[in-house]
Amino acid sequence: ISMDKLLFRKFFYDVLIFFFISSLCITVIIWIVQAVNYLDIVSEDGHGLKTYFIYTFLSLPKIFSRTIIFVLFISIFYTLNKYDSTNEILIFWNNGIKKIIFINFILKISIIFIIIQLLFNLYIVPKSQNLGRAQIKESKIDFLPKLISEKKFIDVVKNLTIFVEEYENNGKFNKIYMKELIDNDVSKIISANSGKIIKVGNKFFLRLNDGGITNIENNNTYNVKFKMTDYDLSKFSTKTVTVRKIQETDSSILINCLKKNYVFHSNIQYDEFCNETSIEQIAQEMFKRLGMPFYILVISLVATSIILKPKNINWSRFYKTYLFVLGVIIIIVSQIIINLYGKSFSLDIYLSTLPFLTILFFYFYIYLKTKFTFNI
Repeated sequence: ISMDKLLFRKFFYDVLIFFFISSLCITVIIWIVQAVNYLDIVSEDGHGLKTYFIYTFLSLPKIFSRTIIFVLFISIFYTLNKYDSTNEILIFWNNGIKKIIFINFILKISIIFIIIQLLFNLYIVPKSQNLGRAQIKESKIDFLPKLISEKKFIDVVKNLTIFVEEYENNGKFNKIYMKELIDNDVSKIISANSGKIIKVGNKFFLRLNDGGITNIENNNTYNVKFKMTDYDLSKFSTKTVTVRKIQETDSSILINCLKKNYVFHSNIQYDEFCNETSIEQIAQEMFKRLGMPFYILVISLVATSIILKPKNINWSRFYKTYLFVLGVIIIIVSQIIINLYGKSFSLDIYLSTLPFLTILFFYFYIYLKTKFTFNI
C-alpha cells in the first residue's frame, strides 16, 4: 500500500470514528429527551409500556437521519483542525499530495454519507415511522385501569369520560359517572354505586352495580335501571393520533402524487394524502428527503477550507471561527428553505438547484485558491 493511501485511510478512519461516537451521543441524548415527551402515550393515552418502548425505539432512525449533516460537519471540521494544530496536515503536502486532491477525497467521503442519508430518508425512516404509528393504532389501551383515580375526570379514550368518587385499594370504584358521546345529538350517561374493571381475554370491561343508563337523543331522554352490567371498554379507541402522516408515507406514493400535480397536472385525488391542500407539505417532505442530503457536500467544502490558510495574519485569527459559523448558518438556512418549498413550481425548481449551484460555487472558489495565491 502506498503512503498516499495510508494517509487517506487514516484520515478517513479518524473522521469515521469521531462521527460514530458523536452521532451515537447526540442521537441518544435527543432520543432520551423525546422518550420523556412520549410518556404521554402511557400517562395520558393509556397505552402499555411495551407499546411505549417499541414506539420510542422506532424513532431512532429519524433522529439519526436528522443529525447526519451536522455531525459530519463537526467531524470533518474537528479532524482537520486537529491535524492543522498538530501539523499532521503537513505530512500530506510533504508526500506530494495536492490540496485539490485532498479536497476531492473529502468529497468522496461526503458522497458516502449522502447515500446513507438518502437510504434513511427514502426508505428506513418512513418505514420505521409507519411501523411506530401502526403499533399505536393496533395496541390496546391496557394501561387504562391504572390511569383511573378518584375525583378526576378521565378522558384518555375518544368519546368517553369517566368520573370516580372513590377508588379503593382493592380496585373497587364507588360512585361512578360516565358519559359516552355516540353522535352529535346522541349520548349516553351512566351512573352506578360501585364497579370494578375486569379483564376477559384481551378485553377490558367495567362491571357496574346498582345504577342506571340515561340515553339522550335529539333532546329526548329515556332511562334504564340495572343491578349489574358489563360495560365494554375495548370498543373505544385511543385519543392518540393513529392516522398515517405524510412523514410516515412511503416515498413512492409521495413521488407519484407530485408527478400527478407537476407533470400530468391532474386534480384527481391519488389517496388521502394527495390533494390540493396537502401538495405543499408533500413537496416539502420530498425535498427534505431528496434535496437536503446534498447540502452535505456544501458543508464538507466549508469544513475543508481550513487547509486554505489566509495570508493576512489578522484575518487568520478568526478564520476557523468564521468557517465554523458559516457551516452552521448554511445548515440552518437549508432547514429554513424546506418551508419555502411547494409555494410555486418555478420557486421549487430554483430551490432544487440551489444546493448544486452552491456546491459549484464553493468548489470553484476552492479550486482557484489552490491554484493561485490571494493576499486575504
